[in-house]
Amino acid sequence: MLIYNSSKGYGAIPQAAHWLTVILVAVAWTLGFFGDDLPKGPQRDAGLWVHISAGLAVLILLVVRLTWNVFNPPPSARTTTLGIWSVRLRQAAHYLLYALLIAVPVAGIVLQFAHGESIPVFGLFEIVSPWVKDRAFSRNIKEVHEILAHTLIVVAGFHAAVALIHHWILRDRTLARMLPRFGE
Repeated sequence: MLIYNSSKGYGAIPQAAHWLTVILVAVAWTLGFFGDDLPKGPQRDAGLWVHISAGLAVLILLVVRLTWNVFNPPPSARTTTLGIWSVRLRQAAHYLLYALLIAVPVAGIVLQFAHGESIPVFGLFEIVSPWVKDRAFSRNIKEVHEILAHTLIVVAGFHAAVALIHHWILRDRTLARMLPRFGE
C-alpha cells in the first residue's frame, strides 16, 4: 500500500482521512439527529460526548488532509466524457464539502458555548465557554448547525452517488483512486 499519492490514486494517508471522516460524519449526524431519543441521563450525555468528539475529530482530520495536500498534492482530475465541466464541478463539490466539514463542527462549538457549556476535548480537558447561556442565540445557532449538518449529508450523498456512477456506468478509475491498492 502506497503512503503517498501517485498519478493513479490517493495514498494511504488521504484515503484513511477520507474514510475515517465518512464514518465520523455518519456517527455525528446520527447522534445529532437521534440523540434526543436517548434516555435522559448518562446515555444521552455519552451520546452528546461522542457527537462532540466526532465533530472535533472531523475538524482535526480535515486539517491533516488539507496539510497533506500541500506537501503531497492529490492526483490530477481526469477529464471524463463530460469534458472540462466535470473537472470544474468536481472541484466545486470538493470545496463545498470542505467548507461544510469546517462549518458544521464550528457551528456545533458555537452552539455548545451558546448553551454556556464547555467543550469536552476527547475526555482530556475542556474548553470553557467564553459566554453565558443565551437561549435565543442557542436556538438560532442550533437551527444553523442542523441545516448545515443536513446539507453536508445531502452533498456527501451526491458525492458518493457520483463516485458510484463513475465506477459502474462510466467505468473509469474515479472511485478506485480512493480505495486501497495493495501490492503496488
